[in-house]
Amino acid sequence: MHKMKIKLIKSTFYKEKETKKELTEFITRSSKLSMGDECIKFENRFAKLHNYKFGVLVNSGSSANLLLIQALLILGKLKKGDKVGVSALTWSTNVMPLIQLGLVPIPIDVEKNSLNVNVKNLAISHKEDKLKAFFITNLLGFCSNLSEIVKYCKSENILLMEDNCESLGSMHSNKLLGTFGIASTSSFFVGHHLSTIEGGMVITNDEYLNDALLIARAHGWSRNLKSNKQDVLKNKNKIDDFYDKYTFYDLGFNLRPTEITGYLGNNQINYLDKMISEREKNFKLFNKHAKLNPKFMQLDIMNLDIISNFAFPLVFNNRDDYFEYRNKFMENGVEIRPIVSGNIIEQPFFNKYSNRVYKLKNATFIHENGFYFPNNPDLTSEEKEFLIDLLK
Repeated sequence: MHKMKIKLIKSTFYKEKETKKELTEFITRSSKLSMGDECIKFENRFAKLHNYKFGVLVNSGSSANLLLIQALLILGKLKKGDKVGVSALTWSTNVMPLIQLGLVPIPIDVEKNSLNVNVKNLAISHKEDKLKAFFITNLLGFCSNLSEIVKYCKSENILLMEDNCESLGSMHSNKLLGTFGIASTSSFFVGHHLSTIEGGMVITNDEYLNDALLIARAHGWSRNLKSNKQDVLKNKNKIDDFYDKYTFYDLGFNLRPTEITGYLGNNQINYLDKMISEREKNFKLFNKHAKLNPKFMQLDIMNLDIISNFAFPLVFNNRDDYFEYRNKFMENGVEIRPIVSGNIIEQPFFNKYSNRVYKLKNATFIHENGFYFPNNPDLTSEEKEFLIDLLK
């Protein structure tokens, strides 16, 4: 077998040549490139795509997670010291904002065959730790039975949020992932479903949460609120008109995007249906061939109506098979990586700030016996055939 270099991130954008040309023209003709109309337009389009009322665009998916937690603290829906459940298989900045903002992350084990938390494991964690919230990660375009998780959270008064950075376009129970909780976060980093180079967003139907997000996104000021809401804050705090623009009403950051982010979002969202369709076709093709190899654990995708797969995961039944295929993929030029960041409790930062011992059997197994390979919407037929050969 000849080598073929296939990278996890194949291109910066979908239809890259045309997009770069259009972006250059946009920058050249624009008089303003700081946050403005293009950002607002993209916020509205992305929220509408999910049948949500509000979208708040930021400079990264990690910032979206940080912003969401800060906004919930502003509203008092979370308080310092509250325990928040997180998926054991997740990205670092799903967990880090909780620690940084004085909350206690509680990692919850996942199912082997869906890579996601199920309601049984959530219930076990809640019984032990009395969770105030659950910040679930919809990993790689998959989910467990989210409908059951929603019911359980409602019955136990657990605030549900979704990190949907890897699952844009996947559907469960005829609903898009990212629409099951009070809010969800998305990432538009290069290589994700929709690329703005860097970028992220929080979407919600909660008007009060939206206002808190707008305040926290930009320094804690009120400038991005509707004028009547600005007046309420100004009058309540007895602020003179002269000082109003430079008055900071709550804790915030500077997580603002640029008009370049907004423009790219509006450009790439036009191709989103096509990109999701190609990712799903590729996933089904790879999965068809992976099922023929008994060395791979089989994925449970029965909960999904649409599978907008981020990358194709391989989990092996033993370490020997894992190393055999890890070497095989790498030696043949295919870029692979651990499944997201693996079991979060194996990360040094987590152990630095948590002295508790967790037993997360499935997440540890996946951490030690799994990796993923590229699934890009613009994979060529030759590249797909090459990847299929590696699955044998």
